[in-house]
Amino acid sequence: MATPAGNSPRRVLFASLIGTTIEFFDFYIYATAAVLVFPQLFFPSGDPASATLQSLATFALAFFARPIGSALFGHFGDRIGRKATLVAALLTMGGSTVLIGLLPTYASIGLLAPALLALCRFGQGLGLGGEWGGAVLLATENAPPGRQAWYGMFPQLGAPIGFLCSTGVFLLLTAWLDEAQFLAWGWRIPFLASALLVFVGLYVRLRLTETPAFRAAIANEERVRLPMATVLAQHPLALVLGTFAATATFVLFYLMTVFALSWGTSALGYQREQFLLLQMVGVLFFAATIPLSAVAADRRGRRAVLIGATVAIGAYGLAFAPLFGAGSPAGVLAFLAIGLGLMGLTYGPLGTALAELFPTAVRYTGASLTFNLAGIVGASLAPYIATWLAGHHGLAWVGYYLSAAAAVSLAALLAMRPPGGSPAGR
Repeated sequence: MATPAGNSPRRVLFASLIGTTIEFFDFYIYATAAVLVFPQLFFPSGDPASATLQSLATFALAFFARPIGSALFGHFGDRIGRKATLVAALLTMGGSTVLIGLLPTYASIGLLAPALLALCRFGQGLGLGGEWGGAVLLATENAPPGRQAWYGMFPQLGAPIGFLCSTGVFLLLTAWLDEAQFLAWGWRIPFLASALLVFVGLYVRLRLTETPAFRAAIANEERVRLPMATVLAQHPLALVLGTFAATATFVLFYLMTVFALSWGTSALGYQREQFLLLQMVGVLFFAATIPLSAVAADRRGRRAVLIGATVAIGAYGLAFAPLFGAGSPAGVLAFLAIGLGLMGLTYGPLGTALAELFPTAVRYTGASLTFNLAGIVGASLAPYIATWLAGHHGLAWVGYYLSAAAAVSLAALLAMRPPGGSPAGR
């Protein structure tokens, strides 16, 4: 179906990319602050390890909010349209992020500080739960035949770009401010600056028209009254298999980012700015392999590419400890580059593959819910579990944890069959 007037390919792809970039920027600045800032400022002083684990617990909270966001925004996305729902999701995420930058600390208001932090983190998860699925559909439902994975990878590129922006901001703040200034007020700057990015995203998205697939669903009277109920009643197998198929992707990414930063700057003794710079170089491999995997997915099928990437992730888990514990910056860089490169190979076609599991009438709800349930299973507790495993049993067990997640995802991918003979099943 041709793209309607007003929805040029360039505008569609930029709108899907800029929104997820903003959303992931907001999400990642929290992840970085959860390791570097919040344990010191928002939790009772005492045992630093305990404060870090409490901070990582608030990090996990957003993943439990994301399926709620999927249900809420997915309902309206399947009922009233992709465009209006994407605008609402962006405002929810952005507003929560700005509020975090305004919060008083534990020293000012005591236990109310971590409670408010957790509430704002819940709001971030709620917004991102509605953002991702809508952005993927905005791209794929405007894609020409045979180009769905290529279009669908543009919202996926928002993840590495958002990470590079968030990490770059923290690196600049580290260079410009001393430790006292950074903890006193500098850490707030990225959260408050997110307001400017939200205005850019809103400007772009408000100029879009509705996707052709959704307009066709309206014309054919295909919309359902309760999309969530329809997904649960008519597509439970797609929901379960899609969730577990994406699990290894989430485990891998949050081991490469949140856990690696925490362990690298504590147990391995790297300086904060040194390790953030290493991560930024590693994320370039993440960004580079996303389009490569999308091209392969359009040619050979989404499922085939995901299976190959998942097998490689399982093998990588066995090399986790030797690479990460190598004791040299070069070894750590190789660890991050390989891991994040594999992340791009699995992440590029993932959005398109999950969207193709569901019909248009419930696609926003189904794809969003699947992706965000995978976030709960794979990511919400991954930094916490990995920190506990590394502390009690050594880094090798973190690698075994990743390999086990890859085995689960591989089994789901082998069982997964999208409806209608989609190329994702090839």
